[in-house]
Amino acid sequence: MDNLPVVAVVGPTGTGKSELALNLAHEIGGEVINADAMQFYRGMDIGTAKLGEREREGVPHHLLDILEIHEEASVSHFQAQSRACMDEVRSRGHYPILVGGSGLYVRAALDILEFPGTDPSIRRELEADMEETGLETMRSRLESVDPESAASLGDARRVIRALEVHALTGRTFTSFMPQREYVQPAVQIGLRAEPAELGPKLSERVYRMERQGLLEEVRRLEPLGLRWGKTASRALGYAQFLRVLDDDMRIEDAVDETAVATRKLARKQRTWFRGDNRIQWLSWQEPGLAELAATIVREYTAGER
Repeated sequence: MDNLPVVAVVGPTGTGKSELALNLAHEIGGEVINADAMQFYRGMDIGTAKLGEREREGVPHHLLDILEIHEEASVSHFQAQSRACMDEVRSRGHYPILVGGSGLYVRAALDILEFPGTDPSIRRELEADMEETGLETMRSRLESVDPESAASLGDARRVIRALEVHALTGRTFTSFMPQREYVQPAVQIGLRAEPAELGPKLSERVYRMERQGLLEEVRRLEPLGLRWGKTASRALGYAQFLRVLDDDMRIEDAVDETAVATRKLARKQRTWFRGDNRIQWLSWQEPGLAELAATIVREYTAGER
């Protein structure tokens, strides 16, 4: 059924997106596609709240455990992978159900979003120029070809990236910014939770992860490259518990710091997704949540036919 829309389940961390995606897959006949960047990594299970094989209840899950711990996640690579997965799922007559709180990855899968690529030689030349002439000179150089980016980009790394994009493509950096336009039919269902409701659950979730063996998981992943992985090392909980391994932080402090960081992440995700008026919001504690979500999807699908 080529006309089936992509269903995206989005919202702040801890709102039950994975559970809703699973239940929704049972309701409408779907397969789950992961869009949480940290769940790409093999072995990062406890700290990412990844559903185990048994917890998936026989529903196919895609793009989990696809990277080694030392590898860097790529939004452009994910875009190609996720869209290929969507086509494969539809070819089986199932709904592709995209789930995750990594907003840029969700946008890359759903929306018209181009990636201009990179060129190491151009990047090295620009970095050398930056070191020799300084940020303001490079910003002036950017202003001559891309005044909008020059006015909005403040740090050296982004100025260099904007100049690299112009050198590669002849286009401005801002011309590659994502548009809120689906590349294929899609339904986005957001799980809404206010901070006062969600905060205590997020704290308890971190304490539960510690009890489940997060420190042992970090200890096992450290020699595999966790400390040096550009993406994995930044994961909440993992960064803090690496400090526990180094005797630089007590377990209790690592738990508290992770809980605070998790609440901040939830606020950031809430702000990101609230900016997209295409999302249909449901309360994370709504009775019959999966049935309500299934009704939204079925009504949309019927209207597309």
